[in-house]
Amino acid sequence: MSSALNIGANALSTNLAALQVIGHNIANANTAGYSRQTVNTQTAGYQQLGGNYFGKGVELGTVSRSHDAYLTREAQLATSVAAADTERLAKLTKLESLFPTGASGLGAAMNDMLNAWADVASAPTNQSARVVVIARADELAARLRDTAGQMDALAYGAQQQVESSVTAVNRLAQDIATINQRIIDTGSSRGEPNDLLDQRDALLSELNQYVQTSTVAADDGSVSVFVAGSQPLVLGRQANALVATRDTTDNSQLRVSFVQGGVTRELPQTALGGQIGGDLEFLNEDLPEMQNLLGRMALALNTEINTQHNLGVDQLGNPGGDFFVPAPDVAGLPAASNTGTAQIHSEVSDPTALMASDYRVRFEAGGVSIQRLSDGVSTSFASLPADLDGLSFQLDAGASAVGDSFLVRPYVNVARAMTLAIGSPDSLAAASPVAVTPGTDNAGGMSIESLYATDPSANLTDPVNITFLADGSFTATGLGPGNPAPDNVGPPASYNYTPGQPIQLNGWSLTLRGSPSAGDSFDIAAAPAGSTQQNAGNAKAVLALRDQATFEGVALADGYNSVLSHLGTQVQGAKFSASFSGQLATSTETARAAVSGVNLDEEAARLLQFQQAYQASAKFLQIAQSTFDTLLQTVGR
Repeated sequence: MSSALNIGANALSTNLAALQVIGHNIANANTAGYSRQTVNTQTAGYQQLGGNYFGKGVELGTVSRSHDAYLTREAQLATSVAAADTERLAKLTKLESLFPTGASGLGAAMNDMLNAWADVASAPTNQSARVVVIARADELAARLRDTAGQMDALAYGAQQQVESSVTAVNRLAQDIATINQRIIDTGSSRGEPNDLLDQRDALLSELNQYVQTSTVAADDGSVSVFVAGSQPLVLGRQANALVATRDTTDNSQLRVSFVQGGVTRELPQTALGGQIGGDLEFLNEDLPEMQNLLGRMALALNTEINTQHNLGVDQLGNPGGDFFVPAPDVAGLPAASNTGTAQIHSEVSDPTALMASDYRVRFEAGGVSIQRLSDGVSTSFASLPADLDGLSFQLDAGASAVGDSFLVRPYVNVARAMTLAIGSPDSLAAASPVAVTPGTDNAGGMSIESLYATDPSANLTDPVNITFLADGSFTATGLGPGNPAPDNVGPPASYNYTPGQPIQLNGWSLTLRGSPSAGDSFDIAAAPAGSTQQNAGNAKAVLALRDQATFEGVALADGYNSVLSHLGTQVQGAKFSASFSGQLATSTETARAAVSGVNLDEEAARLLQFQQAYQASAKFLQIAQSTFDTLLQTVGR
């Protein structure tokens, strides 16, 4: 009789446990990371009575959770990739807002400044036109400085975000180690600590939002967590740490390192993933690329306008000075491992050949190699100085040692330091130092379009006579050294002429229109004293810079388009990556939730099932108790 009572009591407690688990599931149906739990029951065995075998009822086995380790791991990895792509896109979107198009864009400001020279070229004595040129240039310089400052603010924000994320990673690592300890402490129990396991999985999922990890399970129930492939962020019950550090060569670059036992090891940026990986890619790659593009535009504009302005003459008859404050030479940043005493710098040698890149200069046994970091291409030289991509790399002082290297960033500080050097309209060097006089006997079929200096030649103002021949070519007398050889050996030696194409001799450029007649002549010499008031030759020269191929074949006036094109490509690529990885993360999480999530309809059916089983068990126990009482009463009589 006692067996029947035991069967009823065990059935009652087992079904009550099942109802408790179902209630736990229902209560956590909306809890993120919760895995549905299931009661596993088993027979309580049997006993032999009178040659027959009678079951002893049911007993509670284990409470297991619905969990697929593979799907959970896939969801965590997809979450990490999606977090990196989303974080980078968010930062690039903010960066894109600093480069508007249309009238509010830097391109419009640069073209407004260049186009303002047209009014000076048309009316060199118009003071208002000169004031407008200065105002437009000052506005452009201010906008360049503001844009660079906003980019610096973005960089600071990204650095703060990385440091905050590293702090969060270290906290999560410590929490995981603590849960590992609690799981290890439950090792003697028969079942699994399901809620602790869910908590750990939730922490791992949150950790992968910040940095991509891999895990290895141990026999004691703990998991070890690794970052960057092999660095143990968590080893069982012990947590290590990450730390954000500045690059030893360039402190604008941020690195993330792994710390264990007092030893710090820098982690590869590409292996980090998560929000940290997205922020570092923006901070160390995307942002410097845009700083280089903006800086190259500013440096080319600064150098070309200054060069041309210096070749002109102002309203008071003085040689032109700098229009913008010249960009200083850029010192090379020595690597921490350098053993030599060398110091180097870069300066502009050809503003039309600049490439938007940083450079690595290495001293080797056979000479010097200069690597363009934007594409990794290296060029070897016997020694410094060396010219590459419109830059001249110079050795300032000291002696180099084999293996020494320097990082050269020619453009990063140019825009933030762009300042106008000229303040007075009288100082605007709109006039040309040379003038042209047509011959009195010219047939009149040719007109003078422009004449201006192109370089500070020692023979710039020497008198030169150009006389056209019957075949349309011309002779030139009075030329100094360094001029191109005649196209036709003669006699007489002559140069070919194409209408509208500039004639460049002795450091000046003369553009004529029309068809020459035999005997037509032009005399070029120093501009007469007092003629600079009506002379606008140098203003036309500055105006001509608009169409000069400067940015890898792109005209100076269209330089902003190169910046926008690169940024647009980056943003569109980031949008595609974020969309794709986001969809993948959603689908993997959906697959995981399909296995582990709580289905309320299913739980309602199970609730009814075990409720009925509980009621039946109670009824059985009641009947067994009644039968036992009746038996006792009968025996007692």
